[in-house]
Amino acid sequence: GGRLDVAIVGCRRAWFGAGRTAWCPYAAAMGTDAADAPDVPDLLTGIATTRAIRRFAADPIPDDDLSTIMWHATRAPSGTNRQPTRFVVLRDGPTAAKAKAVLATGFRAGWAHKQSDAGYGSGSALDPTSRKGRQRAAMEHFVEHFEEVPVVVLPCLVRYREANPFEGSSVYPACQNLLLAARALGYGGVMTGWHATVESELRQILSIPDEVAISATIPLGRPLGNHGPVRRLPLADVVFDGAWNHSAAWAVDPEGTRFAGPPPAATPA
Repeated sequence: GGRLDVAIVGCRRAWFGAGRTAWCPYAAAMGTDAADAPDVPDLLTGIATTRAIRRFAADPIPDDDLSTIMWHATRAPSGTNRQPTRFVVLRDGPTAAKAKAVLATGFRAGWAHKQSDAGYGSGSALDPTSRKGRQRAAMEHFVEHFEEVPVVVLPCLVRYREANPFEGSSVYPACQNLLLAARALGYGGVMTGWHATVESELRQILSIPDEVAISATIPLGRPLGNHGPVRRLPLADVVFDGAWNHSAAWAVDPEGTRFAGPPPAATPA
């Protein structure tokens, strides 16, 4: 019952190509063929339409949905299959509520700094119909309602060597898997780093050892809004052929692709 008969994120033609079948853990558990499972977004559609979600309904995420999301997160690769990623999942209860309240303080501080640093307090950001104005509204809703987010996941890295710039390669693929699995089940989230300013207090509340890195904070829930095509820079701006800054004639955006770059820098006072 529940999502085990629906969440075939790693199965069927949705992830292996049209007309092909493959072993599916959920179908196998139910004694059914993966080809009989209901549709979920195909892999490429999921990748192209998984937006950063910052507005959430208050509905809790059922246990079987959350288990499905976390299972797919743990399918991510890691160096020599060491699998050093661990997930602290905050739902309800006094400890989770206390941790969410501490995180909310950090997120509000992070947003206050970003408003000043990225020009969200002036210009087009004050126009609610502009792209930057919509981003501002979403961010303000996000930080002001953080304590109400149904689920907050803290992906952590159990360090097995000295901290280095490349250690994220063993944890961030799992974070993306988590977001894609949430998208497939009708949920959404966003990967953030605003736990950093309250990390010491957070470690104490959740008994996270010093040798374990808190690599991200991922709020999850049912979107108040929709997923849809994400906008990024054109391929010609970011894909080089053979050497730096050599244009790649074969790197062509699909017809109808819409683009967006990073937000404009703040205007100096």
